[in-house]
Amino acid sequence: MPKHRVLTEFGMGSSLRRQDYTEAARRALKDALWHNSINMAELFGFDKEAMLIDVEIAVQEPDRVDTSALAEVFPYGQVSVTTTLGGLDIPRPDGNPTVIANAAISVSFEMEARA
Repeated sequence: MPKHRVLTEFGMGSSLRRQDYTEAARRALKDALWHNSINMAELFGFDKEAMLIDVEIAVQEPDRVDTSALAEVFPYGQVSVTTTLGGLDIPRPDGNPTVIANAAISVSFEMEARA
């Protein structure tokens, strides 16, 4: 069956002083998720484990993000996390930048399209 995206959410998170790219990304995910109650599985009659959750994280140093730690944010579903260059590193007087991460979360299901 083909994969159909039914929802996309966006979020932003930061690490103010520790230059922690994973924590900034985790906060971006929570920003996207905590403003919503996503009931897509129930709406389409699927089990929550059937949710295909694709996460894209954008930061200035993508290799410094622990993608497996981010997947643990989701209590169910089949989670895939990728990182890409983006976000912002804002210079600070002490030399350690404030890290800003952007997140996009897409939820899909494998299902037939209606005619």
